Amino acid sequence: MSEPVYDASMPEGGDPTKVDVNAQYVGFEYHYIYIMICAFIVWLILPGIGLLYSGLARRKSALALLFQAWMVLAVTTFQWMFWGYSLTYSRDGGPFIGTLKNFGLMGVLVAPSPGSAVLPEIVFCLYQLLFCACTVMIVVGGAFERGNILPSMIFSFFWATIVYCPLARWTWSSHGWLYNLPALDFAGGGPVHIASGCSALAYAFVLGKRKDHGTVSLCKPHNTTLVFTGTVLICCGWLGFNVQFKFNPSTMVPREVFADSSQGGSTLNASVRSMVVIFNTNTAASTGILGWVMVDYIRHKRKFSVVGACEGAIAGLVGITPAAGYVSLWLAACIGFITGIVCSLLQNIDEWMGIDEGMDVFKLHGIGGMVGAFLTGLFATEQISSLDGFTFSGGAIDGNGIQVGYQLAEICAISAYSFVVSCILLYMLKYIPGLKLRIDEECEMIGLDQAQFFDEQIGDWSLMETSLSTTAPTIVGVSDGSWVSKDETRTEK
Repeated sequence: MSEPVYDASMPEGGDPTKVDVNAQYVGFEYHYIYIMICAFIVWLILPGIGLLYSGLARRKSALALLFQAWMVLAVTTFQWMFWGYSLTYSRDGGPFIGTLKNFGLMGVLVAPSPGSAVLPEIVFCLYQLLFCACTVMIVVGGAFERGNILPSMIFSFFWATIVYCPLARWTWSSHGWLYNLPALDFAGGGPVHIASGCSALAYAFVLGKRKDHGTVSLCKPHNTTLVFTGTVLICCGWLGFNVQFKFNPSTMVPREVFADSSQGGSTLNASVRSMVVIFNTNTAASTGILGWVMVDYIRHKRKFSVVGACEGAIAGLVGITPAAGYVSLWLAACIGFITGIVCSLLQNIDEWMGIDEGMDVFKLHGIGGMVGAFLTGLFATEQISSLDGFTFSGGAIDGNGIQVGYQLAEICAISAYSFVVSCILLYMLKYIPGLKLRIDEECEMIGLDQAQFFDEQIGDWSLMETSLSTTAPTIVGVSDGSWVSKDETRTEK
């Protein structure tokens, strides 16, 4: 049974009024059904990040982060349809950026996709859209509690365009320079995690520290239940997230015809390798928990932390992302465990750098992504990568020591590009008159929820204090006089 073949004369896959466009996929339906199910699962990551961030923040700014999860999905969907998909996955273009051949999703419908010939391009497009949206939402964490919402959405659109799209092109397009180096990145250690971590750090750097930086409550999550719930959704979504990888060359389509391929996003088919990827993903998350909890148990004198366990799970997931389809089961466990320990030991990295990045985005995604990318170069083995029948990629463990150098090149290139370009973009937005990248001091003290939302607030409302001059209720735990939460007591020095 021959697989579908892309025909450049029919970029949309044929005229459905004249031919049965489904016929080309007969016998291969299970591939795109599988990827669509994975896409539904990946979608859960967005509300998961919103809940996680909301729980980690103070209550007075928690609602804003839930709202931004929806807004990021909306903005990124528009950006991806407008020109994001074309800049990343157009079949022409260079090693650094694609073209506008598919501007406005022109020619994107049911033809075999650039990622896998057994997937209709519209399926591939949706799946990769969710990767972009999740990455942008991670970056937004760098602005929490003092970033103005409207400018953050403008930033999201342009960040996806000039940071994410080029990096995804470098890593996952057959034209990309990192792809051809080759750097091994199964599902986004570079374009997703290193890029989002470094960009969130840039966001926090440009905005500056929060007011009253150093208060006790500034570092305490307001709702551990939200943190746990968000982490559960993220872990569930990641099982679909890590099912991406490069296209299947068994399509027998010449490289010059089927010009583009995707090394990331997951296996993009229902091969045995995909099943190993899912097992490795769960394994790394579990050992990440063990590593982080072990450090916490020692640091806090035999006491546990639910938030620490959640962060450990995310650290393990970040670490395994670039390696999921390249390493054996026990080495996946080692990657999760090592990443969990490294990230936990860097608890005070924000203080060392003098940057108030309180969501730990850089620590978990930036550092965790770097650790995972480096360990991929050490532990990648052909025994696992070849489970799909055509990929033979090994690292130092297979005697291919140069792969470690390629991984370091990826780490340096992506971290430098994402941080520098994000800083430039943020400074441009910061000095646009009237845009106000950062909220004013009064709004920051009362919280984003009161300052930027009408008649909505996380938590209970209290009508204990009313007056003739106002009908707005008072929020429990917030003083009318100072706009500061009652639990915000300065640390003793």
